[in-house]
Amino acid sequence: MNSSQTSEIGKMERSKKITVVVASDEHYLPMLATLIKSIEANLSRSSLLDLWIIGDRITTKNKLRIENSVNHEISVLHWKDADKIIPSGMELPLDKSSFPLSIYLWYFIPFFIPTEIEKVIYLDVDMLNYRDLTELWDTDLGNKIAGAVVDPRIRTFECDWGGILNYQELGFTGSYKYFNSGVMLINTHKWMKNHITEKALVYVEDNYNSAVYPEQYGLNLALANNWIELNPLWNYFATTSHKAPYNVHFVDRKPIYITYKNNPVYLQQFQFYLLQTDWADFKPIGELKRYMKKINNVIEKKIKRITRKFSTKKKQSL
Repeated sequence: MNSSQTSEIGKMERSKKITVVVASDEHYLPMLATLIKSIEANLSRSSLLDLWIIGDRITTKNKLRIENSVNHEISVLHWKDADKIIPSGMELPLDKSSFPLSIYLWYFIPFFIPTEIEKVIYLDVDMLNYRDLTELWDTDLGNKIAGAVVDPRIRTFECDWGGILNYQELGFTGSYKYFNSGVMLINTHKWMKNHITEKALVYVEDNYNSAVYPEQYGLNLALANNWIELNPLWNYFATTSHKAPYNVHFVDRKPIYITYKNNPVYLQQFQFYLLQTDWADFKPIGELKRYMKKINNVIEKKIKRITRKFSTKKKQSL
């Protein structure tokens, strides 16, 4: 029996398919590979990881490195290129942050995921998994569209530094809870029916100066009072310490940087899984390269914003 046949038998024994979506550019591939290994290590023996990767300009060579890093008895990978998933008539919002444009790509999950898949788990790429995702998958959303964790730094719309700064102007209640979008359980059918993607894009684009964490800003407004609160351990920040988190979210310095300064235990565990991937020889990234990445993100958005404005004016003049 060859390795391919063995892999297929392994998949057949895993009767429950857990659909997970992540998005990444080339910069974060070591984290993506590590996240996948941690999920595989903790997934129930009866579950199959149905993983959809939205790739932002990822080379064929690096896609193969990810493929080489996974256990194909546990995981089935599907690649979606960023430039092919954005529906006609929609555009990525060009916010003023230094975050990459890839932070918005998962907004379009319901547009490319097969219609027979009614539910997905979305995970930010800068995470490490510690608990069987089958438990999260089995969470009942009731009549709500999504499930998420309240952001411990912000908590409500009226937080004066990172919440919805203009919530009153937009007609929202300041006491509405504010979630961190790093982990979300999504009913894709209800998401589509309620036009969540379209609403979130408009909120970000139309409120340029108020969108602090822009992709979260748009989603918190679009999903206001229409999501359930998940156990906070599903999105536990690496800036603090817990003996048994479900997912650790590296919200500040990432473990791929020399200047990582959060909980050292989480760094050791990240490195443990990293060594099991095709990036086993990865060297931490210095501050200069980190800053250059951020500067390039800002420049890219400014160029696109200028180009978009020029194109709009040109169309209006015709």
